[in-house]
Amino acid sequence: MSEIADHIQTLTDMTGRTVLVTGASSGLGMRFATVLASSGAKVALAARRLDRLEVVVAQIKANGGHAIALATDVTDESSVVAAYDVAEATLGPIHTVIANAGINAQGLATNLTVEDFDRIMAVNVRGAFLTAREGARRMVAAGSRDGQWARIVLISSIGAHSILPGLAAYCASKAAVTMMGRCLAREWAARGIDINVVCPGYVRTELNDEWFASGGGKRQIAAFPRKRLLRESDLDAIVLFLSSNAAQGITGAVITIDDAQSLGFP
Repeated sequence: MSEIADHIQTLTDMTGRTVLVTGASSGLGMRFATVLASSGAKVALAARRLDRLEVVVAQIKANGGHAIALATDVTDESSVVAAYDVAEATLGPIHTVIANAGINAQGLATNLTVEDFDRIMAVNVRGAFLTAREGARRMVAAGSRDGQWARIVLISSIGAHSILPGLAAYCASKAAVTMMGRCLAREWAARGIDINVVCPGYVRTELNDEWFASGGGKRQIAAFPRKRLLRESDLDAIVLFLSSNAAQGITGAVITIDDAQSLGFP
């Protein structure tokens, strides 16, 4: 039994792997970066807010981890390429990519501006595509076809398959990310790149904290089958697993982690 336990622990050990996480200055991205660093990975944290990234990097280093901060706009191809350049020059070849950057705009579709719609699509869809594509290019160049070590995880949402009232553009963008992940998995399978999609439910973050503290937000929580929000820590295991050697053989998967929230939707 000890041999099996040791084997399992080795599979999910991130020591020797380098990870790039977008949207890492707060919320789930910050959590993912911290968990992966705690598991032994060297982590490049990418986001627009460099000051916030540097705080997270300092915390990771204080706990014995290895991390760098990269000011990155995922909607800008040159910015994404530059982030990878610095990450590889500083930490070495990228083994795992977590494309997590995302935004939303709450409100009825009739009130949604074209500017907000385009901004959501640019960050959520184009940003995920540019992040994954550049990662794949680097992985192929580094020998992913023979090594079978390459991992890309796209962070989508239950909005990809469930109607979230007042979030039409956001849901559309996440449905696009989910299908894109499956298409890229098929396209890159022969190149040794495993790409999977995680669809989280509602987690309390600084983006939605005000809403869930309101009467409407509390009623929404009460309507969930388990009457609670998902915890950030509920995503630790799946993101670690899909980022590690343990996930070899899994690609094109779409995994919902939502504490039964989407089971309560009509």
